[in-house]
Amino acid sequence: MISFDEFKRLELRIGEIKEVEKVPNTDKLLRLTIDVGGETRQIVAGMAEYFEPAALIGRQVPLLMNLEPKKFRGIESHGMILAVDVEGRPVLLQPEKKVPPGSIIR
Repeated sequence: MISFDEFKRLELRIGEIKEVEKVPNTDKLLRLTIDVGGETRQIVAGMAEYFEPAALIGRQVPLLMNLEPKKFRGIESHGMILAVDVEGRPVLLQPEKKVPPGSIIR
């Protein structure tokens, strides 16, 4: 269990995927450029087995913004896309209608 104050420390926002490319020499990693409203974030995600890069362009996804940066194959990731895990496969979450990039999730 975490306290409500601990939960409030999570910075959750909606981002809009602008660019996606497969990370060279990997089967699982994608490098995504995501607009989070006045800022662009680079995020590395292990979704290449399940999504074609072009199909992700323009999608809005929830992001954990204040996660400590981490390097994957030498590429620094600045956040995490939140998704549902269904039998080991990611299912992307999205707002019911288009919202401004950077919108706060409460």
